[in-house]
Parts: sequence; structure tokens; C-alpha cells
Amino acid sequence: MKQIHLLVADPEAEVRAAIKTYASLENYLTDEAADGITALKLIRRNDYHIIILDANIPELDAWHVCRQIRKTSLAPIIMISKQSDEQEKLYYYDIGVDDFINKPFSNKELMARINVLLRHSAHHEDYVPRRLIFEGLCIDVASRLVYIDGLSIVLTPKEYKLLVYLAKNPNQAMSREQILSEVWGDEFFGTDRTVDTHIKTLRDSIKPYHHYVSTVWGFGYMFKT
Repeated sequence: MKQIHLLVADPEAEVRAAIKTYASLENYLTDEAADGITALKLIRRNDYHIIILDANIPELDAWHVCRQIRKTSLAPIIMISKQSDEQEKLYYYDIGVDDFINKPFSNKELMARINVLLRHSAHHEDYVPRRLIFEGLCIDVASRLVYIDGLSIVLTPKEYKLLVYLAKNPNQAMSREQILSEVWGDEFFGTDRTVDTHIKTLRDSIKPYHHYVSTVWGFGYMFKT
């Protein structure tokens, strides 16, 4: 079984050390970052199961860090902050944060929250964060609405399902057969050209972010981030 890998991005060394100590008791591997830029560099190199991020992280603020994370990763994000303002929490939930905990906090409670998220993490097929955000393209899975630069667009049910399937598997080449099986189901008796037709209409619908749906010549398609 793959070891659970956490990232703790917090400017306070004591906070990082305490979380790392408690995580080690669960046999979890922990990487540390003292600023937003270092955090993103680590995220690009590693596949984390949970990301713990301080709201006041320096160098690159937490808002930008979250936005960048959500372009390439579905890993749950826990935001930690000295503020307890409701609007701040809603603000971060809106850009893809999964949980929020206030400083000072109990490390036992933090680990309990981590374990809850791990049970429902993006590494399980049945979990999807409420929103998948890629620049100005936002897929709200709960409401089944898609937004382009803040404006809602209309997709057919198959276009929506196709977009969600590809976006949930970023940077993975999907064959036409795989797409047909997942989006249309095993009982579909049409040809794989059905996928091409729906990809074309989907791209037209999500302009100017159609470049995310990339063709893998001779094979299928990829949601390329």
C-alpha cells in the first residue's frame, strides 16, 4: 500500500514540526514548505494525498497557491488561519479548499480531520471536490453547472459528463474506447467517432479554454493542464 504523503505549507517552523511529528505517528510521510513558491515547486514534483496550507503564507499568497493547486491536483486542501471570519472561509471554500481550521489548533483534531478527508479523498474514484477550477473554466460538480469567466454556460448531459470525466483525470491519455465505456456505458453500440463529435461540440462550448481538451493523435483525448 502506498504511504500517505502530506505537504505542510506554513511559515512557522514550530507548526510544521508539530504536524510532522503527529503525522509520523500515523506512519505518514510529510514534506514542509515555508512559503507559497516552495509549496508549488513541491506540488509539481510530488503526488500529495493532503495539502495543509496556512492562509498567511508568504512569497505567493494562499489564494494563488490554491488556484494553482486546483489546476493540476484534486488533493484535499486544509486551510489553517488565525482568522475565524465566515466570509474568509467561504472565500476559500469557493476556490477549492476542503476544510478550515483555526490557529491555535489541536494537532489531534487536525489529524482526525486529515483522516476523514483521506477516507473521501481524490484517490478514491467516488470523490470529486465541489468545484474543479482551471483558470476561468469552473466545473461545479454539486450543481452540475459549468462557468466560463464567471458566466454559466449550457452543456448537453453527455458533454457535461465528458468534461467532468476528462477533468477528473488531468494529464492522462484516454482512449476513445475508455471514454465510451465511462461516459456512454458498456451497452453503447455506436462507433468511437461519437466521441470525436462530442469533443468538437464541447470544445466549442468552453472557448476560450478549449485548449484544455487536447487530442492524442491515433489514440484519444487528454485534459491537459
